[in-house]
Amino acid sequence: MDHSQAPVLEALRDYHRAGYVPFNAPGHKQGRGIDPRVLEVVGAEVFKSDVIALNGLDDRLMRGGVLARAQDLMADAVGAEHTFFSTCGSSLSVKSAMLAVAGPHEKLLVPRHVHKSVISGLIVSGVQPVWVRPHWDTAQGLTHPPGVREFAEAYEREPGVKGALLVTPTDYGTCGDIRAVADWCHEQGIPLIVDEAWGAHLPFHDGLPPWGMDAGADVCVTSVHKMGAAVEQSSVFHLQGDRVDPNVLKAREDLLGTTSPSSLVYAGLDGWRRQMAEQGKQLLDGALRLVTSVRGRLGEQGLTVLHDEFLGPDLADSIDPLKVALDLEPLGISGYQAADWLREHQRVTVGLSDHAGSWPSSTIRMTKRRRARSSTPSAPC
Repeated sequence: MDHSQAPVLEALRDYHRAGYVPFNAPGHKQGRGIDPRVLEVVGAEVFKSDVIALNGLDDRLMRGGVLARAQDLMADAVGAEHTFFSTCGSSLSVKSAMLAVAGPHEKLLVPRHVHKSVISGLIVSGVQPVWVRPHWDTAQGLTHPPGVREFAEAYEREPGVKGALLVTPTDYGTCGDIRAVADWCHEQGIPLIVDEAWGAHLPFHDGLPPWGMDAGADVCVTSVHKMGAAVEQSSVFHLQGDRVDPNVLKAREDLLGTTSPSSLVYAGLDGWRRQMAEQGKQLLDGALRLVTSVRGRLGEQGLTVLHDEFLGPDLADSIDPLKVALDLEPLGISGYQAADWLREHQRVTVGLSDHAGSWPSSTIRMTKRRRARSSTPSAPC
């Protein structure tokens, strides 16, 4: 396919050039009704590019296939059979995937360290979780994705499950063995959903951990606004194989999703796909060189940069190198303190902090090492 094309962006450009007078939504009428004080902060172009898809980016019957072509290009770029855009973030995408696999009172294998969206999906759908214990990292005080053994133990307790869900990478960048879990799921005749919200970049460089579609997952959900370059709420979910019906998956997304999707999200996803298809390898080469340099310089300052500590039996199978983990134990501070100090004094905001450590932005994690515990605590629900 021709990845120099960007159907949504091209349709938006054509809409601007045509000079349409909109009497449909959105009500700001291309920014004409916006308070100038708002425009002073966010700019007029935001509203100019906020265009409804139906009878806006496309005609009344959507005969131009603008969104469909953009999704086909995304699927081709990452090697999936089907791709769907979501303008409600991966919180919607993962719920759609869950509901496409299991229904009310049916069972789904679910790790204990899932995102809030999965718990919400269970509540809304009535799907019954069969809890899978993740790998508990006693030394670092965090969890890594479970492996085949943990899924098999849960399956032995509750064999009548409709599918399984795996979260990888975690927010900390640690990854599970998707291939092994997918193979095991398929041996049991069930599909595997991978919540890969932090893995939008993984398909575009072979120096990164394997991503869901390459490793045999049936459905893969990813947040482009996290490790890609798109506005908030930009998510895609990919499908391959015949274990999940694409029509059912799309129907569940239609059920849960908004009827007023944002063209800003669609345009950002479309443009990011084009950039990554054309330049992704080069851009990630540069990012990997930079992060190697950052790790080295931090080590020279006497800070412990964690990497191998996350890997091993019953820990993580691999790790995203673009997440840099620092052990803050020598500083004697919590992650919350570090995050607050960085924001106040250095104007640096971080992506995750906890009472044991701080995890700056989507590329740096700093943690204060906990003392090893003699027993494994209960995993959070």
